Amino acid sequence: MYKVDLNSDLGESFGLYKIGSDEEIIRTVTSVNVACGIHAGDPMVMDKTIKMCMEHGTAVGAHPGFPDLQGFGRRQMQMKKGELKNYILYQLGALDAFARLHGTRLQHVKPHGALNNMMPYSEQYSREICEAILAFDPELILVAPTNTMTLQMARDMGLRTVSEVFADRAYQDDGYLLSRSCPEAVLTDEDEAIKRVIRMIKNKTVISVTGKEIPIQADSVCIHSDSAIALNYAKKVRKALEAEGIVLCSMKEMLG
Repeated sequence: MYKVDLNSDLGESFGLYKIGSDEEIIRTVTSVNVACGIHAGDPMVMDKTIKMCMEHGTAVGAHPGFPDLQGFGRRQMQMKKGELKNYILYQLGALDAFARLHGTRLQHVKPHGALNNMMPYSEQYSREICEAILAFDPELILVAPTNTMTLQMARDMGLRTVSEVFADRAYQDDGYLLSRSCPEAVLTDEDEAIKRVIRMIKNKTVISVTGKEIPIQADSVCIHSDSAIALNYAKKVRKALEAEGIVLCSMKEMLG
């Protein structure tokens, strides 16, 4: 039996600025990564997002990023030793307060944006993310891109992990995501992207931008929420996976 989690990055609105169709997507996915107020989100949005997740039975995780509201956390930042660990702890503590308010606990941690892209290449960043999680709550699951050093380091340090793939992103020959700066980085053909997701789950492989077949572990599929077609696409992905007999469940349910 094939099992997979569907996750989406939500809670990214702040102040007067509304981003995404959060409530509708919360009903469609099985796990939500909630912005923690540094790259996006604010206390009111964190509160509202977790409340909606509780109403619809969707698992809640933290989506910490770089302190870069203007750049939406998508600009690379260089940090001194120990700084990133503290920024992660700060964000986990903020979101956890609202989780406790609504009678739940965080399920996982998925780094955001540029941080998520940098950590597979940085031993320092990978280690500090893992150290922050272990210091805060060693039962939390770390979500990281498949085939990365970060996943192996987390396992070696005793963390539970989930290997994440992206429905709409192109992959390099090394199994890492192709940079968004490349024109072919984002797939625009929804049907082709869905076929590829099913292949990743069932065959455990993906075709890279050069046509090479590479191994991949698809525990969780990320559905991006910050586009006009995000909601319809999320529903389409879910329907296709269910039609293939793939069981959708949260990360915690998958790991047991």
